[in-house]
Amino acid sequence: MWFIIGLIVGALILGVVWMLKRNNASLSWYEWVIGLAGLALLLFTIQNFIGSFAELESKAASMFLLVTGLPSLILLALAWQLAARRTKKA
Repeated sequence: MWFIIGLIVGALILGVVWMLKRNNASLSWYEWVIGLAGLALLLFTIQNFIGSFAELESKAASMFLLVTGLPSLILLALAWQLAARRTKKA
């Protein structure tokens, strides 16, 4: 499972870099940091969600989605919005 997730994450990062080069855009350092922190938190959430379900702890699994999954989505949306608004200004 983690091999497939690694392939998907690698393809997504490659796709982002390819799209940035194609559109002659660039991300500032804090957009990269926020995006990578959100991605790491999302992967942490997925791992703990699956692990909690494997141990038949459905309440813990749902709490992981709420406590770590929601902030990861907020960080990813924030990085996307920062980049989108900066490219619209230019």
